[in-house]
Amino acid sequence: MSNIIDGKSVAEKVLAECGQEIEDLKNQGIIPGLAVVLVGDDPASKVYVGSKVRKCAELGLHSRKIELPSNATHQQVLDVVNELNADPKIHGILVQSPPPPQIDEDAIVRAIDPAKDVDGFHPENVAKLALEDSSGFVPCTPAGCMRLLKEAGVETSGAEAVVIGRSMIVGKPMALLLMSKEGNATVTVAHSRTKDLAEVCRRADIIVAAIGRPEFVTADMVKDGAAVIDVGINRVEDASAKRGYRLVGDVAYDEVAPKCSAITPVPGGVGPMTIAMLISNTIKAARQSQTS
Repeated sequence: MSNIIDGKSVAEKVLAECGQEIEDLKNQGIIPGLAVVLVGDDPASKVYVGSKVRKCAELGLHSRKIELPSNATHQQVLDVVNELNADPKIHGILVQSPPPPQIDEDAIVRAIDPAKDVDGFHPENVAKLALEDSSGFVPCTPAGCMRLLKEAGVETSGAEAVVIGRSMIVGKPMALLLMSKEGNATVTVAHSRTKDLAEVCRRADIIVAAIGRPEFVTADMVKDGAAVIDVGINRVEDASAKRGYRLVGDVAYDEVAPKCSAITPVPGGVGPMTIAMLISNTIKAARQSQTS
């Protein structure tokens, strides 16, 4: 029954569109620029930053990777952000999360020029999302989820949607997008204190799982024909796996997929979309910098 939503192919489509936009901007003498700041030596963060920088190079974007030691002070990170805010060649700034504990991440986000906040986490961009002001930047993962629903032909208008998770990174912006005039869905945001979560989920035409708990959503929580977007990516120990672990989402894929009209796998679903939407946001920032 299920239509497996191939995030990799949709991301390639988005990046192809980005490539054309980059060429158009270059013809106008504009090269979109993205700066990625990495504090510390977290292995997963290094992988993410490396993939972002490589994608920029492939597409012909100007990119800067700034690496600071794990003992960098909050002021040092702030100084880097302020320097990038003032650099006209940089249109997008991303400080890789999570930073070491001595860094006040919220203060760093607030220090980024909202016009360069391609992560969409600055309070000004959060407000613009709530106000449906298209000049703001939408967080990359929720924006990618909306694109996946669209590409899969999932009708959001009039649908009942349940978002599991209420983070500022995914849950809250996802709910705002689904209930916007573009999404037109009726949205419930569920979380750890939701009573009878399974019953709430069973009402949903669309489930977005972003709770960070491996295989949390099981078949008994999903009605027949629902569309499921699995944002989670969790390592689960598995002695039979080559690396000693396997990656799973927040949805028990094998048991849920047969009930769904559409579902994203993990890996290969939402993950590839995040970098694609980051590049898209950077291009948008470069365009808007010419009119500001």
